[in-house]
Amino acid sequence: MDKTKSTVGKVAKLSVMTLAIMNITAVVSLRGLPSEAVYGLSSAFYYLFAAIVFLIPTAMVAAELAAMFSDKQGGVFRWVGEAFGPKTGFLAIWLQWIESTIWYPTVLTFGAVSIAFIGMNDAHDAALASNKIFTLAIVLAIYWIATFIALKGLDWVGKISKWGGMIGTIIPAAILIILGIVYISTGGHNNMDMSQSFFPDLKKMDNLVLASSIFLFYAGMEMMGVHVMDVNNPSRNYPKAIIIGSLATVCIFVLGTFSLGFIIPVKDISLTQSLLIGFDNYFKHFHISWAGPIMAIALMFGVLAGVLTWVAGPSKGIFTVGKAGYLPPFFQRSNKRGVQRNILLVQGGIVTLLALLFVVMPSVQSFYQILSQLTVLLYLIMYMLMFAAGIVLRYKMKSTPRPFRLGKGNGLMWLIGAVGFCGSLLAFVLSFVPPSQIATGSNKVWYSVLIIGCVVVVAIPYIIYAMRKPSWRDPKAEFAPFHWEQGQSAQPIMDNTTTNTTRRNNNNNNNSPRRPKNTSSNNNGAE
Repeated sequence: MDKTKSTVGKVAKLSVMTLAIMNITAVVSLRGLPSEAVYGLSSAFYYLFAAIVFLIPTAMVAAELAAMFSDKQGGVFRWVGEAFGPKTGFLAIWLQWIESTIWYPTVLTFGAVSIAFIGMNDAHDAALASNKIFTLAIVLAIYWIATFIALKGLDWVGKISKWGGMIGTIIPAAILIILGIVYISTGGHNNMDMSQSFFPDLKKMDNLVLASSIFLFYAGMEMMGVHVMDVNNPSRNYPKAIIIGSLATVCIFVLGTFSLGFIIPVKDISLTQSLLIGFDNYFKHFHISWAGPIMAIALMFGVLAGVLTWVAGPSKGIFTVGKAGYLPPFFQRSNKRGVQRNILLVQGGIVTLLALLFVVMPSVQSFYQILSQLTVLLYLIMYMLMFAAGIVLRYKMKSTPRPFRLGKGNGLMWLIGAVGFCGSLLAFVLSFVPPSQIATGSNKVWYSVLIIGCVVVVAIPYIIYAMRKPSWRDPKAEFAPFHWEQGQSAQPIMDNTTTNTTRRNNNNNNNSPRRPKNTSSNNNGAE
């Protein structure tokens, strides 16, 4: 086995630039650029700030945790569970899954707008993009198409995601930036207020709300941690790839946002339509209006590819954890290809219900913003758990090998983990403040949806955990026990109370063959 791994490793190692490009394609999405274009020059400050306090800390902490548990399943469930117990670990993997489920209507709203702008009549296209019934129909159509493709297996998902990422994200981003540079350099009218300061007015809290959603622009970088062992000399080359990828990502976001600001006045910026309108304005300026529908199709294809990646990803993670005894058997059923069929269908039902909220929100744009904020809140809770776990495991599992480690001592982990945690906490608090730039309807509706939404979503995994039964565990599931369960008959659904009771019984039993000295020292007082 070692020989096989060694042979594969010599052939399949990733270069620094390859990993950097993978980071870019995993994180970059153009749909959120309009939300930052309203800030003008200060948008660059937000991008840089979020990269320093969130993007880089996420990538680095996730890399250490992924390398630390590279031979064990579970992802963020494993990382958080080893630090705080299976109940909190289940909360983390649940948030990662449900966050992506709530996120689908927002990204698909952008897909619906892209389809609306395939026509050649601008006024008609804009009116169609604002039509709730049209948007609802397209959101549901694209999502269920993505679900049926996902049910066919990872081969289909991989092919469409690969080409969709290039055609629908990388190429359009490059074109947008080039158009902006050429437009300004050839004397085009600059609609961005260049007199404003690079540093925003931090006294106006409501002006920071849209900026807090920028953290979600960088979300997903933790998934790149699985590749930490796929590069030569990971302690040196992985951070290098992360820095290169992060800088390139920030440049794409900053220059792309500026390109939209150059061509669209601030008062006309719309969260859902401005990217397509920006492309159309550039194409008209350069007398190539025929390219507008082509760009709309490309962006729609990119949306489908992005949704496919996320449909097949987090749902697979919670499916794996569920088979270890954390979800009822209904959610563990798969089709003949091994795809998590029932979870995908339930996920589709949730997305359909959320999409129906279009009929009660004052506008498509307000629906887009409130769901985006709820998504940010839920994902940030998961990230705070991850950053805290990185620090805690330095003490609970200090003797566990770390192929990739942040610093020789614990100081660098404390610094990066604390910065990431505090940055996530700041964005979490700001996400509750209604934005002044967008009409979201009643503030009561805004606060009610966000607060009740967070409470309900966080409570559900605790309820499921409390109801779990030994019969939920799939006997075929190969799920490694947590570090404190080593030497015991591994019961993944065992909670801390049960574990502690078992240990006390073992202490009182002089003939107990369990509880070797090594367990205590390796766990560093994890008991």
